[in-house]
Amino acid sequence: QVQLVESGGGLVQAGGSLRLSCAGSGRTFGSFGRGWFRQAPGKEREFVGGISWYGESPYYIDSVKGRFTISRDNVKNTVYLQMNSLKPEDTAVYYCNDYYSGFVPVNYWGQGTQVTVSS
Repeated sequence: QVQLVESGGGLVQAGGSLRLSCAGSGRTFGSFGRGWFRQAPGKEREFVGGISWYGESPYYIDSVKGRFTISRDNVKNTVYLQMNSLKPEDTAVYYCNDYYSGFVPVNYWGQGTQVTVSS
């Protein structure tokens, strides 16, 4: 399985920005892309956005569109999540993972990185 390591989380005030990084080489066999997921306290883990292996434009859920940007550096084998205009409701543990068609995540999770947005 592909080993992915998330970093870049922290505590930020509402309206602030953070950039998360996901480092890891290779890709899960049969996966469609690599993306970001998050899990807030007491809630199910949800898909946030992803970037496919095939050059398509990144996809985002509605609640982060226009605020979050996913990019990939193929030389560094790193996927980034730039988060701007952060809101308290963005508070969660953020994970990166490969996903299959339909944004179904690979069934293996790293430790994630905590993002806390204060109001």
